Amino acid sequence: MRGPGSVRISQGRIESIGFDEAAGASIRLPRDAILAPGFIDIQVNGGGSVLLNDQPTEAGVRRIVEAHRKAGTTGCLPTLISDRSEVIERLAATAEGCLEIPGVLGFHLEGPALNRSRKGIHPDAEIRLPDRRDLAAIKSFGRRGRSIVTLAPECVPASMIDELIGAGLRIAAGHSDASAAEIGQAVDRGVSGVTHLFNAMSQLNAREPGLVGVALGDDRLFAGIICDGIHVDRAGLRVAFRCKGRDRLMLVTDAMPLAGTNDRQFMLQGREITLCDGRLTGRDGTLAGAHLTMIEAVRNAAALIGISLVDALIMASRTPASFLGLGSELGRIAPGYRADLVAFNPNFEVLGTWIAGVGSMGEASEASGRG
Repeated sequence: MRGPGSVRISQGRIESIGFDEAAGASIRLPRDAILAPGFIDIQVNGGGSVLLNDQPTEAGVRRIVEAHRKAGTTGCLPTLISDRSEVIERLAATAEGCLEIPGVLGFHLEGPALNRSRKGIHPDAEIRLPDRRDLAAIKSFGRRGRSIVTLAPECVPASMIDELIGAGLRIAAGHSDASAAEIGQAVDRGVSGVTHLFNAMSQLNAREPGLVGVALGDDRLFAGIICDGIHVDRAGLRVAFRCKGRDRLMLVTDAMPLAGTNDRQFMLQGREITLCDGRLTGRDGTLAGAHLTMIEAVRNAAALIGISLVDALIMASRTPASFLGLGSELGRIAPGYRADLVAFNPNFEVLGTWIAGVGSMGEASEASGRG
């Protein structure tokens, strides 16, 4: 909504919306505050000095979630990059408890079934076709929230895609050198997402559209995109938005442990990663995730793509909710929706967040401000 207004919350859900400021509101926001649906980030490797691979525990997940909540994220998928079977199993063992942490919607397993030719920063030694042990652990995430597996469709048998989808997982294509035909077949089998569009994937060429071409042209696919001005050029961002629109293009951070800290370095599976001029890179210059938060991604999307703030907010909330199958519960300020909200000022400084009506500014039964 636009202009002065109020949102009444009851039992964790939005009860009603008013279009003038409510007298006696329990939380009153500044008059220039913007109240929006809480951000949903489906790719969060770390934050608050924690990398999920290093601390696949409830304590580690809580630190990551808390760091990103300060930047407006009220729902996220902590993301595990390609690693040993033992690490996947450790996260699987703690996943049920992690879902009790406010803001955890599920998990994202990025790998290990990736294409080595498009591995990016993923360790070569951990990229593999999952064996039955791996599959048992990976499939268990299908019962734990709304979880995603990123894989290279050309590197796995079609039956494995069927098996993972049958277990309740959403499948995204990424770190892939697949042809358009291979991607098309995977989408026909149920692959529904693309991980960090343009990055670590086969590109659009004149006679071979690759994963990029299929992602831009197939409306069945949702695509995440890293809007930091580093991973994707402004022109590419604009092309992606024109092709996919706000209802299929999702803002993601691909954030690493430095998010929410003043640190400049961290270790990623034995490799030193350094932050310089907004870039996270290994010693060979390979990008290693992003130094980005969701409020920054929203700001960047409006500025770099040249779209409205409303469109940017939809890409940060409603669209990822739809991708996760939560579009009837999250991503809108509307009666009946869960009261996951973020308030920020015109300078894109987060003032507060609420998850199921419980906020970083206190518990809200009614809030008043601008929407």
